Amino acid sequence: MPAGAWPTDRAVAWATLGCDDRQRRRLAMADDAGEPFLLDLPRLTVLHDGDGLLIDGGGVIGVRAAAEAVADLCASSPLEMARLAWHLGNRHTAIQLLPGGRIRIRDDAVLVAMLEGLGAHIARHLAPFEPEPGAYGHGGGLVHHPHGGGADD
Repeated sequence: MPAGAWPTDRAVAWATLGCDDRQRRRLAMADDAGEPFLLDLPRLTVLHDGDGLLIDGGGVIGVRAAAEAVADLCASSPLEMARLAWHLGNRHTAIQLLPGGRIRIRDDAVLVAMLEGLGAHIARHLAPFEPEPGAYGHGGGLVHHPHGGGADD
């Protein structure tokens, strides 16, 4: 269930997941309390911060985007930003578009060095990484979780 489309008080658990673990179809995982669950979606899905996973028997596992090592970049002009974006696209690099025209990538020493060489201003830090989804869709499905989610569980 998309963020904002479900009441967070229905969450029986939360799972803080990195970018790679939020782009799955079927995978054994664990929630933040260490309880195992099976992510079992009908198709590859990109989960976003605040999304909810409906579990067998009712209830929801809320999804949180984990903080990861990222590099935010900007340039001195829109033309220079377009140039940086071209170089990232040419390398098939996953990017997140940020307010103000900035771009976020995973903190990769080789890419950061290349971008700095091209004149980028880089801020390295920990933050959630939500790359542009590209061809991935956002589907729904059930999750198998031992909490069940009912009032008596």
